[in-house]
Amino acid sequence: MPKDKRALVLGGKTGLLGQKLSQVLQERGWEVKAPFRGELDIFSEEAVSSYVQEHSISHIFNTVAYTQVDLAEEEKEQARLLNRNLPKILAQVASKKNLYFIHYSTDFVFNGKHTLPYEPEDKPHPLSVYGQTKLEGERAITDILKQNFLIIRTAWLFGEDKENFVSKILRLARERESLKVVHDQIGSPTYTKDLAIYTLNLLEKQGTGIFHLVNSGQASWCELAQEAISCAGLPCKVIPITSKEYPQRALRPSFSVLSTRKFTQLTGITPRPWIQALREYLFSFHLEG
Repeated sequence: MPKDKRALVLGGKTGLLGQKLSQVLQERGWEVKAPFRGELDIFSEEAVSSYVQEHSISHIFNTVAYTQVDLAEEEKEQARLLNRNLPKILAQVASKKNLYFIHYSTDFVFNGKHTLPYEPEDKPHPLSVYGQTKLEGERAITDILKQNFLIIRTAWLFGEDKENFVSKILRLARERESLKVVHDQIGSPTYTKDLAIYTLNLLEKQGTGIFHLVNSGQASWCELAQEAISCAGLPCKVIPITSKEYPQRALRPSFSVLSTRKFTQLTGITPRPWIQALREYLFSFHLEG
């Protein structure tokens, strides 16, 4: 690990992942700068460059993204601004200042036609504007940086710092007798705390390139909802439905489970099962008392 552990975390004040990442970095002895939106013009290469120089930043972590998957089909340029242009600007700063750049991407760069978990080397084929713009962001980075960067694809995030699928399901389950949840989309539920810790494990091994980081195992949205409701001891019934019964503007991959084999080969660490992570999250932040 480099002696300089001074992080710029974009999204570190308000993001689901960014807030947890900032916390974990500080717990591990890092100095963290997480400016509010008005404090730094993140779309200005000159402004970002001046900021990292002023604060002696050694690592830039980008957790900012346009994540409204359906709205992105209409707001293509807004999605591209955050998902492609911003990573490109940050990569240019990292290249010129010789900084380490860590960027988070998504399972939505794949089309879901696989039957086995996706490896980082598998060919992307996004189905949506969101997935396409995230892929464009990845490629902008790899065009500029050849080392000292991490592109971390992750998926289905839950955590305590902001509303997410799990917290929303629990809120609705307390209000309703039944919930209809899609069962034919399979992915990798991921706890933000674990994702932040595994990111630092990669940095400690000086990982470079594209990695997949998720909790182990797989689930449908229906199974994830059922597990959360069961853990909470709520009487709400979960009714499985198909994607066709819950039409959305953007296409989703039907199977986007991510393989963490490359991460394990480098670090020797196997991510813990998503059910175990989910239970820690629920019993720590939702089921106290």
